[in-house]
Amino acid sequence: MEFRPAKLHGVFLIQLEPARDSRGYFSRTFCAKEFAAHGLEANYPQHSVSFSARRGTLRGMHYQRAPGSEAKLVRCLRGAILDVIIDIRPNSPTYRHWQEFELSRAGHSQLYIPKGFAHGFQTLCDDVEVSYLISTPYQPDLAEGIRYDDSAFGIRWPLPVTEISEKDLRWPDFSQ
Repeated sequence: MEFRPAKLHGVFLIQLEPARDSRGYFSRTFCAKEFAAHGLEANYPQHSVSFSARRGTLRGMHYQRAPGSEAKLVRCLRGAILDVIIDIRPNSPTYRHWQEFELSRAGHSQLYIPKGFAHGFQTLCDDVEVSYLISTPYQPDLAEGIRYDDSAFGIRWPLPVTEISEKDLRWPDFSQ
């Protein structure tokens, strides 16, 4: 695995290194020793997956308040997504900045998101499956979010939103 720092403090795009042969390929997606050596979270007690049937589906922008803040390792297993994160750590040098990443099955990369980020994505095609390794089990009473179209950030989603949950439509703007 190759750990590439992103422009947001503490974020890494991790490029997998498939070993290919006539059968296809084999690649490590996680190694606790390597993650710890880079100062990244190396304990993920919760593993989750999402499936989105339609192109343009938007999920986000989600996070959990302390003490349930989550580090995430996100990988697109099928299809492609535009993954977006917002740094909401008040003491961070990249506070209130956001960055986008295109993740796809074919791209062989995954995104390491440290604690203190809001996270969401939009599907770029039909039939998309996304895997999450999460450092803290989900706690509904600590779940929060930011509106996907909050003008404080000006995120430019590539497609019209075709599907979004009622809950995601009701998140407040960040300034509130």
